[in-house]
Amino acid sequence: MSHLPQRRVLALLFLLYMAQGLPFGFQKELSSFLRETGVSLDKIGFTRALSAPWMAKALWAPLVDRFGSDRFGRRKSWIVPMLILLALTCVAAGFFPPGRGLLGLLALILLMNLFAATQDIAVDGLAVDLLKGKALGPANTAQVVGYKAGMLLSSALLVPLYPWIGWHGILWSLGGLLFVWALVLSGWREPPASEQVAETRRSLRAVVTTMLESLKQPGSLWLVAFVATYKIGEELVDPMLRAFLIDAGYRKEQLSLWIGSYGMVASLLGSALGGWTATRTPLLTAVTLASLLRAFSMLGQWYLTVLDRPGPVAVILATIAEHFCGGALTTVMFAFMMSRVNKAIGGTHYTLLACVEVVGKLPPSLLSGVLARQLGYSTLFAVGTALSFLFLLLLIPLRRSEPETTQAAGETG
Repeated sequence: MSHLPQRRVLALLFLLYMAQGLPFGFQKELSSFLRETGVSLDKIGFTRALSAPWMAKALWAPLVDRFGSDRFGRRKSWIVPMLILLALTCVAAGFFPPGRGLLGLLALILLMNLFAATQDIAVDGLAVDLLKGKALGPANTAQVVGYKAGMLLSSALLVPLYPWIGWHGILWSLGGLLFVWALVLSGWREPPASEQVAETRRSLRAVVTTMLESLKQPGSLWLVAFVATYKIGEELVDPMLRAFLIDAGYRKEQLSLWIGSYGMVASLLGSALGGWTATRTPLLTAVTLASLLRAFSMLGQWYLTVLDRPGPVAVILATIAEHFCGGALTTVMFAFMMSRVNKAIGGTHYTLLACVEVVGKLPPSLLSGVLARQLGYSTLFAVGTALSFLFLLLLIPLRRSEPETTQAAGETG
């Protein structure tokens, strides 16, 4: 489809995914704010239900693939308005601090996720449109690094300024940055789709029919099962890590530095390594190696819970190890998923896989608080680590069902 230089494509994707990471980085820090205001662990765990739009976005993904202005840009027709709505929602959330307007804040966060999820459909579709072959590795590095750079900007730079700029300062700064992104993107010219792709998108029925046919391909169901389970263990642990450390006596400003800053930098480095690996080994091999590293790294977080009071060095080392390995796994997984997508309906197909991932992550996230209260942090973290190892068994049937065309890193697409 595209004749744009690869560097321009990577820069564009980096900025688009960075914009999506800005509000999510703030949401990652929300549990610390809620815990400090006395919100129970059960309720903190159930705030993950606010990510429901990410789970359901496949329902309206065909609309994003089907509709859009050819003159303005079919993907831009969705991306720019969603950026503006996301910015407005962040500004509105600045009027609802957790201690005084919790219900209004949660409603606005739900809207943030709705607008961000819809934008993500269009951005993922744009990525599938523009990329092929071995560009998948560097492109998914740009995707993951950009997203996490946005998270780092909000969680590690804005949240620590809370004592000086306050709650409204954090949210209004996010809104202002998103407005700037929307303004910049408005001037970018989107390449037109090929005639074949345009024909596939001629109607909603054609989009849905093509999607159903893609799901009947050999190995498709194993891929769905794989995507749905690879983060189950991590999602049992992650929502409770900050709550555990708050209960251990640490302050949210410390956690913002250690997890939001050091951990995020480690995650970015891991993502870069994952992208490098994805260009030099078969994608499924890269996924296997990254999955093993991630499972072993989770042992460090479990070890923190068996100490009387984990010291700062132990917390930082465990955080860096888990974020580094998790970053590598995320990048190679996204590249692998994109390699298995039907490009004619890239937004819908990739969105379906992304929704499957969220569906798999949601139940353990919702139950994490309840299980932490009933079992204790140490047992919960041990179960999450064990599940991360068990997930590796799915690599066996997935490798057996791998299409012959996927012989080297990024050869499909």
